[in-house]
Amino acid sequence: MKKLLGLVILGFILSSSIALAQPSLIVIFPQTNYQTSAQKIFFLGTAPPDGQVLINSKPITRSKAGHFSPSFPLQLGENLFTVRRQNQELKIKVIRLNDSPELPQGVAFAKDSLTPAVDIARLPGEVICFGAIAPPNANVSVTLANQTITLSPQPEQAQLPSNLAALTGQNQPHAQSSVGNYQGCTTVATAADLGKPQFQLILDGKTITQPGSGKIEILSRSQLPISEVTVESGVARTGPSTDYSRLTPLPKGTRATVTGREGEWLRLDYGAWINSKETRILPGAVPPQTIIRSVGYRQLPSATEIVFPLQVPVPVSVQQSEQTLALTLYNTTAQTDIIRLDDNPLIYRLDWQQEAPGQVKYTFNLKKAQQWGYKLRYDGTTLVLALRHPPKIGNTKRKPLANFKIVLDPGHGGKETGASGPTGYLEKDVNLVVSKLLRDDLVKRGATVVMTREDDREVSLVERQAIISREEPAIAISIHHNSLPDDGDAEKTKGFGAFWYQPQAHNLAIFLQKYVVKKLGRPSYGVFWDNLALTRPTAAPSVLLELGFMSNPDEFEQVVNPEEQKKIADAIAQGITEWFRSVR
Repeated sequence: MKKLLGLVILGFILSSSIALAQPSLIVIFPQTNYQTSAQKIFFLGTAPPDGQVLINSKPITRSKAGHFSPSFPLQLGENLFTVRRQNQELKIKVIRLNDSPELPQGVAFAKDSLTPAVDIARLPGEVICFGAIAPPNANVSVTLANQTITLSPQPEQAQLPSNLAALTGQNQPHAQSSVGNYQGCTTVATAADLGKPQFQLILDGKTITQPGSGKIEILSRSQLPISEVTVESGVARTGPSTDYSRLTPLPKGTRATVTGREGEWLRLDYGAWINSKETRILPGAVPPQTIIRSVGYRQLPSATEIVFPLQVPVPVSVQQSEQTLALTLYNTTAQTDIIRLDDNPLIYRLDWQQEAPGQVKYTFNLKKAQQWGYKLRYDGTTLVLALRHPPKIGNTKRKPLANFKIVLDPGHGGKETGASGPTGYLEKDVNLVVSKLLRDDLVKRGATVVMTREDDREVSLVERQAIISREEPAIAISIHHNSLPDDGDAEKTKGFGAFWYQPQAHNLAIFLQKYVVKKLGRPSYGVFWDNLALTRPTAAPSVLLELGFMSNPDEFEQVVNPEEQKKIADAIAQGITEWFRSVR
């Protein structure tokens, strides 16, 4: 996995083979003039094991092979470090940036502090809020159309930590001074194009005005635009940026009423946001509403397809839980009197409920707790939900995985180098080595293995996801090695970790993490729910494994040890075999 706050990879300077044989003092990270907002930073490097390595005249701890990753505090501004071993010396400058907004000097607004910063559209009567950073004790206001809104100084509030999976143990909020933070809100009752708000600041008898960056529009409830998803899987989110959490993707063809805009993001009538680049506006279309009557099904050799005939393609969401899968249709009213579902290898019973006006929920009660994947699509205006059947489990001891297809994903590749170890050895290379060992072990056990890459090439995350969707394996495993953000404790952080996103992959992630840790006596980094591209596929249980930390000096020695690579590949293969037996 890439270092989350900007690990500078030197793969274009040092090949892994040269880096492993390099005899002199090396500092892989940070490079001089590196910039960060972290309060501390670790130094990742290596030197021959004999003698001492000193950083700013202080001896540092190293592994048996001479690798090191000590952390040092940073003051704001420039921090100068001297790394020395015998007669070799490296000078590195690290610049710590201030992540708090800077108060302007004189009578002025802070640069880029006026909000909204982009064009927005809201419904009549919705609250619209404005913000600015200005000197203390100023009078700040906004003029919008024919009204003036006073912006008031705000009380102190907590600042949340960055959303980093690697440091969940440090994710406590901390107080941040709100001096100079002015905010105020208003509502507008009628549809109008209000243009840009005008901000005004009065201080010490001086007055300045400055237009906002974003225009403001109030939409007409009788003329709301209708959007249609134009990509295969539209990314729905809880808010108007990629910082917000994902919701169930919207199948191509989904239509919804647009009830708000923020920059290039559209708010849809059921509450989700989607990027306008993934949609088109349908001129003259009325707000999508549908009834649903009969629900049908068709049983295929490897899946059951549930068919929902609709008048228009409406937004949907899926929620998996223990032995149930729930599908919710929005902008939908039930006129359902009959549903046919014969005895099925997967589904015990199908229930439905009109949960709220315009919201119908279908709950599939399943015969087994383990789910094996699903796909959603629109065929015209008919929604098709395909639920995959359990794979047929063989009973041969010699080939216990004979009926299973497994997708193996060696993380990174090509220009996407991933993390780096103390010698410059790259994650992409060790991922491929271990994945090939794992492939060979799984094939010996009878599995059919599909690799997302078999050499050092760049494969996009979208391509990797498409391979899983196309191949429909029993499971998909992505192989990675970990690293840390700038302020992580690289000397102490180590261990094997498993990551999942879809509930159908939770049991697999838990099982493999416990199995490998116990089998090899490795430290446990933990099991994480994480919004990663290779954990998101719904077509099969998909898990991402972090086999160890490239940034930990001692664990890195295991990572590059061929015998240890064979051991961990074998342990994962055994764990996969035992997991299939456990869910038989």
